[in-house]
Formats: sequence, C-alpha cells, structure tokens
Amino acid sequence: MKGKNMEESGMDIQEKYQKLQQILSGFGSVAIAFSSGVDSTFLLKTAHDVLGDRVIAVTARSCSFPVRELEEAKKFCQEHGITQVVIQSEELEIEGFRQNPTNRCYLCKRELFEKIQKIAEEYHLAAVAEGSNVDDIGDYRPGLLAVQELGVRSPLREAGLSKEEIRQLSKRLGLPTWNKQSFACLSSRFVYGETIDETKLSMVDRAEQLLLDMGFHQVRVRIHGMLARIEVLPEELPEIVAPENRKRITEAFSAYGFTYVTLDLRGYRTGSMNETMPKEEQ
Repeated sequence: MKGKNMEESGMDIQEKYQKLQQILSGFGSVAIAFSSGVDSTFLLKTAHDVLGDRVIAVTARSCSFPVRELEEAKKFCQEHGITQVVIQSEELEIEGFRQNPTNRCYLCKRELFEKIQKIAEEYHLAAVAEGSNVDDIGDYRPGLLAVQELGVRSPLREAGLSKEEIRQLSKRLGLPTWNKQSFACLSSRFVYGETIDETKLSMVDRAEQLLLDMGFHQVRVRIHGMLARIEVLPEELPEIVAPENRKRITEAFSAYGFTYVTLDLRGYRTGSMNETMPKEEQ
C-alpha cells in the first residue's frame, strides 16, 4: 500500500488519532453508521474505546448491501460488546432512485441518515457520525452533501485522517479490516441512467462474491445492460485470464444472467462509473 510506514510517520498519525479521540469524547454519546468497511469499523472501535456503552452501531440492511457485509458487521459488534441496531433502508423505494440519476448517492444517504437520526433520538444520543475520510473530499461524492445538510459528523475527516493512515491505525489496533478491500454499495456498479433493479443487483453481488472466493483481493463487476465489466487489481490481470479461471468465471457469470463477460484492462479504480458523467457534473 502507498504512503509512509508507521515508523516514518508515527507521530503525525498518533497526533491525528489523539485528535479523533478528543472529537469523539466531545460528543458524549453517538450513533455510528456502520457498514463493516475499513473506515466505519475503525471509527466504531475508536468511539467504543472512548465512550463505551454510550455508542451504538446502526447498520442498514438492503438489497444493495451484500449479506457477507451484514454478517461481518453483526459479528464485529457481538465480539466487541457493541450495541447494534439493524434497520431496513431500501433504496429502491426512494422516489427517483431506480432511475439511477447522478445524485443517486445523495438520495440514499439523505434517507439513511434521517433514519439514523431517529434511532439516535430514541437512544438519547447526542450525535450521529459517519466514516468518510479526507481522501473522499476530492472525489465526486454527492452523499457528503446529505451529511452536511443533516449535521452528521465526520470525525475521521475532522481529524485529518487518510485511508492509508486509517489502515495503519487499524492494524495497530488489531482490527481484521486493516487490509480489507474497499467496498461501495452495489448500486455504484450501474452506469448513471441505467435502471437499477433487484435482479441485476443480485447478479452483481453473486459475480463479485465468486471473484472474492477465487482469491482476488479488490474487485468490481460493473454492469452495462447485460454485459459484465470486471475490474481487478492490475497485478492480478494475468491471473484472471488464466484458462481455468476464464472458463470458471464465464460459465458462472452466464448462469447468473450476464450475456457478455469482459475485463477492464485498466484494472480496478474507484469511481470508474463517474467517467461516464459530463465534465461539468463531476
């Protein structure tokens, strides 16, 4: 992974970590939006270390959130004695979401955080927090507008922590997510303007799970109509086109419902669907 190692930048990272602890302590109590990803797991663990039982994790169950991620979230909370509330947040019921507009993430996050705020009120918690980091600022992330509008706090960004620093601190804390692949909701696999439905979400979920089960570390299966565009790390491109792997993948993807199976030669990259947006909207 890129970035300085712990020995070279330990003081800087430690100062940011201490700032994060101070921010969380200042909340008094908080509801954390918890997806079991790298960032939200680190945020939840740190918040629980600082605030104890004055922290709850809120995890949203939906058809765009893989079952494996939900089960990992439940397991983590059980192992660490953290109160977890699992809510139903079905994006496909939000007006306009199925049509997959460029502000799709805003529509989803607005609905999600309004629900989490209600949970926080029921538990008499002073704040709601989410796990975006400073690396998210430069990317096209309309969901952050909903965060701002609703007054949801972003402690990792406030502390100035990057993704790499969060991974390093997670490793120091012994968190299993320190080297976990990055994840975004399955709806992000669709080209803007292409209708999102349960069937295609399931196809993408099954396809990505197969690739993970085969040992590929960072994967995306982007869907274009009935065509699957696979993204893996550039160094894993030779492995995925090995004859036995090609055969297994194409046969499985065909069974899932894909007509064509392609490989993106540029490899995995975040937000590749944003490349289809007009420049003025990015």
